[in-house]
Amino acid sequence: MLILLYKHIFTQVAVSIYLQTMISITPKEVSTAKLHGYLLSAVSPRPIAFASTMDKDGNVNLSPFSFFNVFSANPPILIFSPARRVRDNTTKHTLENALKTKEVVINIVNFEMVQQMSLSSTEYPDGVNEFVKAGFTQVPSDMVKPPRVGEAPVQFECKVNDVIELGTEGGAGNLIIAEVVKLHIKESVLDAEGKIDAVIF
Repeated sequence: MLILLYKHIFTQVAVSIYLQTMISITPKEVSTAKLHGYLLSAVSPRPIAFASTMDKDGNVNLSPFSFFNVFSANPPILIFSPARRVRDNTTKHTLENALKTKEVVINIVNFEMVQQMSLSSTEYPDGVNEFVKAGFTQVPSDMVKPPRVGEAPVQFECKVNDVIELGTEGGAGNLIIAEVVKLHIKESVLDAEGKIDAVIF
């Protein structure tokens, strides 16, 4: 009985110490920008979806998104989320193109591409080709219209199955559910067994 009492006291003290060294936040209590920073910093590192799309007139768009991951192998599903801009609640060209054309190429970024990729994240006017601005090579895709990034070690040609709007205010995400219809992998990132070598990649 005495041992149980000691355990109870120890647990209560430990919990009290943990609570004193943490801040607790209800999302509605902080600005969207601050919450966005907490989320991105805590859930890290994140892969980058370097998404190339095309509008109805054939104008190409290329933009990076860090809300991204793989969610299924059968069917092969990738999901990324272009959020509404916090400052003015506008949407991005990538989202607009994906909604209209239902196609996207998700290119995977490696370290060698990072600086060039950052150039494509600048907000250019509609119709500006970020491939050109950032100095990337457009490679024709086989099954979708948007081009692939030639420098990317892995490229996923995708059909957009659905777009789920998570909200209508600035900072709200839009889940683009993309089904892979063809993938391209550079042989240089494969090991002897034909698997992607994470160290090389």
